[in-house]
Parts: sequence; C-alpha cells; structure tokens
Amino acid sequence: MDKTFLINEINRLKKEKNACILAHNYQLPEVQDIADIVGDSFALSRAAAKMDNEVIVFCGVKFMAESAKILSPNKRVLLPSKYAGCPLAECIDEEQLMEEKEKHPEAAVVCYINSSTEVKAISDICCTSSNAVKVIESIDKDEILFVPDENLASYVAEKVTDKKIIPWSGGHCITHARITIEDVKKIKEEHPGAEMLVHPEVSKEIRDSAEFVGSTSQIIDYAKKSPNKEFIIGTEIGVLHKMKNDNPEKKFYLLSPRLVCQNMKMTTLKDVHNSLLNMEHEIFIPESMRIKALGSLEKMLRIE
Repeated sequence: MDKTFLINEINRLKKEKNACILAHNYQLPEVQDIADIVGDSFALSRAAAKMDNEVIVFCGVKFMAESAKILSPNKRVLLPSKYAGCPLAECIDEEQLMEEKEKHPEAAVVCYINSSTEVKAISDICCTSSNAVKVIESIDKDEILFVPDENLASYVAEKVTDKKIIPWSGGHCITHARITIEDVKKIKEEHPGAEMLVHPEVSKEIRDSAEFVGSTSQIIDYAKKSPNKEFIIGTEIGVLHKMKNDNPEKKFYLLSPRLVCQNMKMTTLKDVHNSLLNMEHEIFIPESMRIKALGSLEKMLRIE
C-alpha cells in the first residue's frame, strides 16, 4: 500500500474507532510520526492510565501493551505486531522470582516495567528507568530485590547508597549490552567535543565514560536544553528521529551501529493500519492476574 494512503486510512480509522496511538521512542520514524503520544515507558504508562479513548494502539513491545491493559481494563488494547517481545522481560518468570523472594524474605521486590504481567503481579512496586531511583528511595526497607535488569540495578545502587540492592543475575537489555568500551573510545576520538548521553541499561564502564545517564526522555530533554551542539547517543537509534527534529541546529552521533532493537522495529505502518482495521492482536489478561499486577503499577504512578 502507498504510504500516504496508509497514513490517511490510519487517521480515518482512529477517529472512527475512538482510538489513540501510543509509540515508544524506539519505534520506526514513520510510526512515531502517526502517533498521538511518543515517549518512554514511563510517559506512556502515565498516558495510558489517563486517556479516555475506547481503543489504545500500542506501538511498542508486549510488556508495554500489557501494562496499558492492566491500567485500562475497560479499553481495548492492540499490539500491532504480535511478535514484538522483549528478551529482557522474558529473562525472568514468576517461578524464578518466587525462588529469589524465598532467598531474600526481608527484601522489597522492585520490578522494572520491562517485565511480564506475572512478574509485576508478585512484585511490591514497579519502576521505569526514569523513576527507578525515586521508587527505591520511597521504600521503607533496607533490602531491595531488583529485577530483571542487572545494569539498571547497578546504576540505582550507585545513587541510593543507604539500601542494599540485590540484582537479578544475568538480566540485561541485549541492545544496550552490545556497546563496548572500544565503541566509546572510537567515537570519542572521532567527535572529541561531543557530550556522551547514555541509558542506565548500559554497563557500568560505559556509564562511567558518559557525561549524562538517563532514560530516553531524559536524554532527549538534556540534549534540547544543553548549550552543546554535538552529542554521542548511547541508546536505541529510534531516539535520533525526535532529537534531530527538535534540534535541527545540533548534531547527533549513534554510539554504536549495533544499537538497533529488532523487536522495536517490527511494527510498521501496515501493521498499525491492519490492527485498527481488523482490531487485531488484542491484549487479554485474566482479571485475577490483572488486579495483582495493578498494585505494583499504581504504586509507581503515585510517585512523582
């Protein structure tokens, strides 16, 4: 189908079905362009909880659409690409978390939003990369079992020194884990005046080499406000679309050409169109499971 035709049809169907399109910052540029709201997982979680549309089309990966459904049970939530998953979210399941909880009975369980509904259901509170530090600081316990991202756990432990952070061993974002210190050395030599901005899902040695560490939205905001004109970006390539549009006078360099999440790139305009046209790939969660998972998300959303 012709791209212009698809965009026109998506806009028509959106009005006809009272739908809202949410897109993560890592989505393809053309998918970001047709979305009503583009943001990181925290911004989109808040949006999903507040909107009054009957249908939410979530251009992201499965755990994001599930979170929207948990927060909005009376809305129809569609995931345009049914195969768009997250290896990080899939690296721990309910049984594994229960085993970890038994090993650390005094610890509060904090799950990164990049986790399944089942894991959220047996966690005390959820967090995102934007608010992880605030979430941990809000907990009145000395021990925190943090799952599943080991690098984000390490980052939080550096910021919240009065609590013992127990990470889930081996959990990491496969996209951010591809960055090497050699990548850093090479691009800093090529662009010596550029500030390096990275996501907390990268390893500690990469974070220690950066001028700024933050979520995708925080990275976007930092670059917009910074007086600097050149930036090395250490997160998924999708953020460059908005950064370049917002700052045409600035230059952005991707830290590594391997910073591409194949799952985030699965969703196409055709998928969005077909999902709306046929109400395809709807998210369903058993109510008993949804209620359990709702508590961890609502606690997170109450933290400013």
